Amino acid sequence: MTVNDVSEVMGYAPVLIGVGLAGIAVWALVWVVRYLRADAMTRQSIRQAVRVRRTWKRLAQMLKLCAIDKMPTALASLSNADGKPVKPRVLVPTLKVTHDAYGVIARAGCLPGVGLEQYQKAAPHLADAWRCTRVAVTQDEPGSVIIRGVRLDPLKFPTEHRPTGKVPEKIAWLDLGVDEYAQPVSVDLRHVTGMGVAGLPGKGKTSLINRLLSDWAPAPWVQFACADGKVSAAYEGDYADWVRRMFAFVGDDLEEANKLFRRLVDLRRVRSTLVRDVLGVKSMWDVDPSEKWPLVVLIIDEAHTYFRDHKGSDPKTKKLAALAAENARLVEDLVKKGRSVGMLVILATQKSTGDAIPTFIRDVCPIGLSFAQKTAEAAVAALGEDIRDWPDANPINLQDPAYVGVASMNHQSQPGFTRIRTPYVPDEWAAEIAHKTAHLTADPADLLPSVDLTKIDPDDDGSTLIAA
Repeated sequence: MTVNDVSEVMGYAPVLIGVGLAGIAVWALVWVVRYLRADAMTRQSIRQAVRVRRTWKRLAQMLKLCAIDKMPTALASLSNADGKPVKPRVLVPTLKVTHDAYGVIARAGCLPGVGLEQYQKAAPHLADAWRCTRVAVTQDEPGSVIIRGVRLDPLKFPTEHRPTGKVPEKIAWLDLGVDEYAQPVSVDLRHVTGMGVAGLPGKGKTSLINRLLSDWAPAPWVQFACADGKVSAAYEGDYADWVRRMFAFVGDDLEEANKLFRRLVDLRRVRSTLVRDVLGVKSMWDVDPSEKWPLVVLIIDEAHTYFRDHKGSDPKTKKLAALAAENARLVEDLVKKGRSVGMLVILATQKSTGDAIPTFIRDVCPIGLSFAQKTAEAAVAALGEDIRDWPDANPINLQDPAYVGVASMNHQSQPGFTRIRTPYVPDEWAAEIAHKTAHLTADPADLLPSVDLTKIDPDDDGSTLIAA
């Protein structure tokens, strides 16, 4: 390279430096604008994330989240002409940090001897160092872990959900809300025939069901029916606006409820008979629900109304007792036999003890969650005996008014129990969705070929088709 070439290159140096400084200035400006536009909680999280990045190398070594490499690098070996021992290197895992309103989310690398177990053991110390209420460590892919630290308890901040009015991207997935680490929680209701929702009055049961209706109503692949044990007529209760999106609704009259449950059992029998001929498969879930063969969701709110054992020898009481027993038998049929033909029963009650929901129904519902409860007996009835081993997640600890809308559940994808903050859907938003989707309502029985029910064995598995 000649002197002129060097001079020419040096002439570009101020330009290159200027471009670099301009890039830094733009980055700083963007950062400052984002910081100033953020709310107070997010600003605090931004400062927290900066502090986490700045102190990570020292903190990782203090918590022994690092590895010692005694093998010299190739460059160190070449430069070590006198043969003196090479000083071991301290390897610190990489850490990429993002933030949200509640705290920080960090992705940390793994090293030999520093993996998921070591990070989980260090979680309490990370919480102290990062000034977090709690820290959770999970692994979503080999070679790295996700460290979630929350500075504020997400469960104590009520949230609202604005329905989009769009068809859900995932069929039969229910978005529940956020967990105690502000991470979104959803539940897969495909292949599920029963879901139990328990909790004291006013703690969030109906609000959860309202969200399911709001999110699923725009989909043509679902139809709803409801039995509301709190009211005698729809206009009196929580589902007054939703009736237009339901093909059937009954109140607290046991005889009317009995007719609805029998009607749905008849639908289940016809579907079981026709599923192979109409869909060409043994289970609807092999092809997913459709407008012609929709998922049928039966909501039974205040379910104890329909199953409670009536004591007495007078004719009226005997009739009520017989109806309650028959109701239990019919709902049991739907829960135990409705999976392959696309039927889902959601049972909501205050206490899901055996006197409210018969155990032969309650114990076969794969999904269960509970809002606040007053007694350990009610918590065990809703969530099972294992909840005794998870005192922090026990719904008896959710009676504080700050926890209205918070539920405990045993999630499908993780061991133990987790607490979830479910959002509130204002009535006017729900009514808007109900009005816009009313035209999608159809009786699932009217969508099927005609079948003579009197010629179908009640226990028929669908192998015999008898056309009317």
